[in-house]
Amino acid sequence: MTALSYEFKAVDSRGHTRTGMTEANSWDEAYRRVVSTGLTPVSVKEHRRRRKGRLHRITLRDVSQFTYQLSVLIEARIPIAEGLRSIAREESNAALASMIEDIAAGIATGSSVTAAMSGYRDVFGDVYIETINAAEKSGNLVRILSHLAEMLDREVETRASLRSALMYPICVFVALIAAVTFLMIFVVPRFVTMFESRGIDLPLATRVVIGMSHAITSYWWIIAGSAVIAVVVLRRVASTAHGSLLLDRCVHRLPIVRGALQSAALARFAHVFGLSISSGLSMMDCLEMGGRAAGRPLLLQDARRLATQVSQGGRLGEVLQDCPYISGFARRLISAGEQSAELPNMCRIIARHYDREVTYITRNMATLIEPIVVLALAAMVLGLALAIFLPMWNSMALLG
Repeated sequence: MTALSYEFKAVDSRGHTRTGMTEANSWDEAYRRVVSTGLTPVSVKEHRRRRKGRLHRITLRDVSQFTYQLSVLIEARIPIAEGLRSIAREESNAALASMIEDIAAGIATGSSVTAAMSGYRDVFGDVYIETINAAEKSGNLVRILSHLAEMLDREVETRASLRSALMYPICVFVALIAAVTFLMIFVVPRFVTMFESRGIDLPLATRVVIGMSHAITSYWWIIAGSAVIAVVVLRRVASTAHGSLLLDRCVHRLPIVRGALQSAALARFAHVFGLSISSGLSMMDCLEMGGRAAGRPLLLQDARRLATQVSQGGRLGEVLQDCPYISGFARRLISAGEQSAELPNMCRIIARHYDREVTYITRNMATLIEPIVVLALAAMVLGLALAIFLPMWNSMALLG
């Protein structure tokens, strides 16, 4: 794991005040490091960067662009701190510019790239920071940064495709709920008054609709409160390991959504797993990071099971058979990569395959979902129409 950054204020042998930063795993270690330089520490505290406030405005695309710029600076042998400051001056996003300036300041005071960025784990994520740390130690920082930028770009495209594919059914669903609510509140009560004044015998479907209308108009606050409580409970459940795993299993029962989620997760897993291997991390750490980066609890569970079995002496190609989330295609290529010592290349092939799979699924998702949405819409409209007009038809039949 990466060391923490500590700010220190100290006095040298001439009585001059010195300030700076050092990396250490604990406060005691940081204190000893300052003393070892011949300085007398006045204060040593963990370096806390300006993480709060407007950092939520730093998007994944911003991180991708920053990663690419950093790789270019290092490859061109431009002083990193100076180059980052020039980038920050040209940056229109104030939050991003502030973060880049802070990272540049940390590097200028002698911190490593990893230590300077570690205060922004909220922005970069643990997987990103640990990958940079391993790459920096192995001397592969330029290549890993380039791969990271490509991976993040692909992630941005995947998220945009998923949002675009889901926008149509979500908009139709919201419009449908709004229309039904309007009918229940304003239209159905008028028909109820008319039916009661004429003493019409109401069929079951009409009584059900009238009951729903009465519940919405009279107990809307209970319905709204129940919806809020349900959302809060789901969020609490999703925040626990067991709950998130249970919800992930439920989501993966959905036939159309499952393919997109599984392909996207396998692509992210392969990207990060291959990058981690290239960075020089241990197999167990690579599996753990790949599982965390996938974003799916089911895949994380499989990855942790793999890491445990590998740590106990199992071969990766053999223990992969116990991981149902990882597809047969991915298992075969990973096994082949392990045998041929080409595991990072095989991971890139897997990631490229599943990236294409996600693109195909998302492009056709609207086409697949549209008939289901239309059928649901038609069934609901037909049910409401029959519930309202059946009593009128029955009364006209009796009069005739």
